[in-house]
Parts: sequence; structure tokens; C-alpha cells
Amino acid sequence: MTNILEKITKDKKNALAIVKKEKSLDSIEKTIKELKFYSDFKDAIKKNKGVSLISEIKKASPSAGILVNNFNHIDIAKMYIDNGATCLSVLTEEKYFLGKLEHIKDIKKKFNIPILAKDFFIDPYQVALSKSYGCDCILIIIAALSGNQADEIYSEAIKHNLSVLVEVHNQKEAETALKYGEALIGINNRNLKTLQVSLNNTISIFEIVKSHKGPIVSESGIKNENDAKYIYEKTGIKNFLIGESLLKSNKPDELMKKLIQITQ
Repeated sequence: MTNILEKITKDKKNALAIVKKEKSLDSIEKTIKELKFYSDFKDAIKKNKGVSLISEIKKASPSAGILVNNFNHIDIAKMYIDNGATCLSVLTEEKYFLGKLEHIKDIKKKFNIPILAKDFFIDPYQVALSKSYGCDCILIIIAALSGNQADEIYSEAIKHNLSVLVEVHNQKEAETALKYGEALIGINNRNLKTLQVSLNNTISIFEIVKSHKGPIVSESGIKNENDAKYIYEKTGIKNFLIGESLLKSNKPDELMKKLIQITQ
């Protein structure tokens, strides 16, 4: 099977080369200073005593194709916020997920909620670029990076006062993630190389990262409140990043309310 992650990161590198020619770092930093709508992503989750839902906005994905035909990121954001989302995750990768950085700015102009820029970060340049559109958190996918790339991106994010969600899928990646003391750790139940999903991945990886002082998030493959409850009862994790299940649901508002109640 083709390694999807390698394909996406290769294309991201090519796309980024074009953006770098169009937008200088100086102009990006100037835009950041002019924006006033930043929030503390990590703190919002830490302060929430109940279940934290990081509800995801995306039009498509490589594993599921088009998720929302009449896609309107503002309407989706409003629905999530009205039904108790703690934070939002907004896909900004354009080719495979049909996302846009502009979606973050549009949402931030209307709503005061922390937002994760969900993308494939391979270059520190992307940190400032994403913040210039209003994001509060960036994503580091350990499997997508090599050498000291993750260190450089993490340092750049901390320098820009952004939260960092470090995403892991296996034991080795989890051990690496522990060195990022200020980060949130996200355990992905989907293998980004094969796209196969197992909720038990959160349970096995949790044993490695449970000493981490930052919030731990379970990501992908959580279809309903029973899945979330299973993870919560096995690990105590009550932070969930959920996208497809909400976007494809006929009654996402009801599903969110059920998810929020799993600890009661």
C-alpha cells in the first residue's frame, strides 16, 4: 500500500515552496502583531473539568472522501460551539482535505474559541503562517518528521505563544513526544501510513504517556459515546478530537451532548 503520509508531506513541501515566495516572514510577523483574537488552547482543555471535545471541521479526507457536500465552515463552527465544543480543529491542508487557512480567520472573526490548525507541519515557517490566520495551536505529527524537524517546529510554536498538539501512533513516537513538556499529546487511533483504525491504540499508548503533565487527547475512530466511554473507562482520558463521526451524523448536536455526558 502507498504510504499516504509520505505522499501528503511531499506535496506539502512543494506547495510550501510557492507560498514562501509569495509571503515573506516579515510580512507574516507584521500580520500577527495586528491580530487581537488569540486564545489559550491548552488552558481551555486543562480548565475544563468535564469532557473536552475538540470538534473538527473538514470537507474531505483521504480515507473517507468528501464528508460534507454543502460545506460551510462558519455554520459547522456555530453548531459545534452551540453544543459544547471546548476547542475546534480546522483542516487547513488544501489538496487532500480541501481545507484553507482562511477558514480559521473567518471563524475567529465571529467566535471566541481556541482553534487548532490541522495540517502537516514540516517547516517552522508554517507556524508563523498559521498564526497569522488566527490559530492558537499547531500540530506536530511525529511520523511525518525526521531528525530535528519536530524540535524546530515545537520551539517556533513556543516562541509564538502557541499551544502544540504532538500526535503519536506507536510506542517509539510516544516516547519521543514525552520530551515536549509544554505540549498536549494526541494519540491517533488511525495509522496515517495505512489508514487502519483501532481504539485500543489509545489504551496501549496511554501507558507510555500517562506521566506527561500536559493534556492527553484521543484522536480518530471515535464513532459514538460508547467508543469514548470505552477509552475513558480504560484510561481516564476525557479529551477527544472527533471529526468524521460528527460531520457525517444526522444529529451531531445529540451526539455531542451524549459524548459530553460520558463521565457522569
